[in-house]
Amino acid sequence: MVAGGRFALVANGAPDSPPASGVRDYLLARGARVIVVHHPLGPDEAGRHHIVQYDGNGAARRRVLRLPSRTPFTYPLDLVIPPAFPRVDGWLGFNNLMCLPGLLGRRAGRVARVVYWAVDFVPDRFGAGSPLTRAYDALDAYCCRAADARLEVAQAALDGRNERHGLTEAIAPAAVSPIGTWLDRVPKIGPDAWQARRVVFIGHLVERMGVDTMVQALEILKGRGVEVHADIAGRGPLEDELRTQVASAGLAETVTFHGFIAEHQRLERLLADASVALAPYSTRMESFTRFADPSKLKSYLGAGLPILLTDVPPNAMELEQRAGAEVVADDPASFADAIARLLDAREEWQRRRLAALDYAQGFDWNTVLDRAFDDAGFTV
Repeated sequence: MVAGGRFALVANGAPDSPPASGVRDYLLARGARVIVVHHPLGPDEAGRHHIVQYDGNGAARRRVLRLPSRTPFTYPLDLVIPPAFPRVDGWLGFNNLMCLPGLLGRRAGRVARVVYWAVDFVPDRFGAGSPLTRAYDALDAYCCRAADARLEVAQAALDGRNERHGLTEAIAPAAVSPIGTWLDRVPKIGPDAWQARRVVFIGHLVERMGVDTMVQALEILKGRGVEVHADIAGRGPLEDELRTQVASAGLAETVTFHGFIAEHQRLERLLADASVALAPYSTRMESFTRFADPSKLKSYLGAGLPILLTDVPPNAMELEQRAGAEVVADDPASFADAIARLLDAREEWQRRRLAALDYAQGFDWNTVLDRAFDDAGFTV
């Protein structure tokens, strides 16, 4: 039962990170009572543990606990924060460590049903054969077998985890539940937005995201006399290096760093002002994105933005075939060529905008989560 039920959502990362944020809003819209806990994922969260309890009318009581954080070694602290949960009809743990307290609560009779809602899959997460990887795999396999249901964000992740742990459908019932977007509240770009000549990137500023490739592509375009403005929303360890790279290339007047944007309305407005969205994932290193369903791609599609991306995400070719995206080689010149070509081809740009909007219709959170809760064994 979803309407009127009580649910615990436990995840890592920023409080508005999907899929937990989408699940929260979905449940609140149906009058559920929800407790949401977000534990710090890395240094960006600075040891902050967010705990929010919603009553059946959506009113919230919020707490933030600050504890020492040296990930991954302090992750076990997450198991005891908060020290007690109310009885719940459903426990949704968005990684294996967050699933474990739900399984213990079920054993104690305080949790009716536990869903392991895996947000990613990474082979050899902490290095091949390392003690941390062996411990992670053991916990991961246990949660897959012990949970009442398991949801993965991509087929590649479901297959990869099954192979890693030797799981079969008989002992580990699982389904794919992709990342969604709230189509009814996301502002859309207009049919003439190509004229703004703005490219946008949202995401963590780390090497695997390929933001350096984007900046080098913009430098190439500047050298060709091609006018393009860029917005970069996110933070991470490469931010200072990227700012220096932008300044050295003479791009400070045309590239804007917005930092991390927590308010989703502000982020959506930024996307609605763009012409083209970039996802230049690096192919030069291993990345969990190969098994993931990156949420930013759904945000781009929901706004109607044509996407230029590398072939790292497992759905990259599908996006090219059905959603107006273009798969680009992982080098600055290829991205520069693709940006210039698309911005100078009005009819092609408009076709791809419509393709993005049409494809996004299948990923409205209401549609995605109706199916997900049914797969997880709840009555919607």
